Amino acid sequence: MNLAPVLAAMTFVFFSSMSVPAQTTTTLTRRDVSQAFKLAKQKSQGNLGAAVMDFQTGECIDINGDLPFPMQSVYKLPIAINVLSQVDKGTLKLDQRIQVTPADYVTTAQHSPLRDKHPDGIETTLNSLLELMAGESDGSACDVLLRLTGGPRATSRFLQEIGTTAVHVLNTEKEIGANSSVQYANTATANATVGLLKTLYNGRTLSEESRSRLLNIMTNTPTGPRRIKGKLPPTYSVAHKTGSSRTVDGVTAATNDVGIITFPDGRAVAIAVFVNDSRADSATRDEVIADVAAAALKYFSAK
Repeated sequence: MNLAPVLAAMTFVFFSSMSVPAQTTTTLTRRDVSQAFKLAKQKSQGNLGAAVMDFQTGECIDINGDLPFPMQSVYKLPIAINVLSQVDKGTLKLDQRIQVTPADYVTTAQHSPLRDKHPDGIETTLNSLLELMAGESDGSACDVLLRLTGGPRATSRFLQEIGTTAVHVLNTEKEIGANSSVQYANTATANATVGLLKTLYNGRTLSEESRSRLLNIMTNTPTGPRRIKGKLPPTYSVAHKTGSSRTVDGVTAATNDVGIITFPDGRAVAIAVFVNDSRADSATRDEVIADVAAAALKYFSAK
């Protein structure tokens, strides 16, 4: 018997009730959420790692939360935190001028609005590079900021210093673009990622000014509108960072989204969703992330 149509129907029925995690008479149990995560994994046609943490209670629900997944551009989040940490220390300044040359640019196969708009190079500010990296996921801006902060491994050391040991930044964007296997060295677990987001949210790592700056950039990003935000009402605010790889031979190594969701009443949760080595199409991969977010938010909104 072919079970695929049956599974598809079950998945549709289950997630149809998840699309709006608003105040309703229907609530979910932890078991319901775990089942939703399992169905999302099946839907992904690949691997899924996800975690959601309620900042108020500390409660966390995950699937494969301690397994490492390739971050792709999610790794720009810890890089941005390190940049702003150095701004807070006075090592770097937001208004300092930085000369960017064509030699700094990632390949044309990689995303870089900076390169596309200024092919001959440009002198710009550190703040502009930060906004390009964290807001528009610009690979060239990322590599320049990595250089200014001591390279990828300096970011990894910074993460260890603040207690984040399962998020690894080891390569530049250029290196990842030159060899797709390199992305698998730059990994994070979902549980470690929501822990990092909690550290950011609580202001333990950055000044209030720097924290607000980064969260504002992440809230206004145009990337990934159908991922975490895909099935949430507009009354929920989402500060997030996406990560995406190319599709090779029908397999997409990374479709990710991580961030902080703020409820209308001011409560907040951290969420990290990594979809890895998926054979599903782009819309389905995005919906997998949206399904995880919707199920988790419906559960936590009833608390």
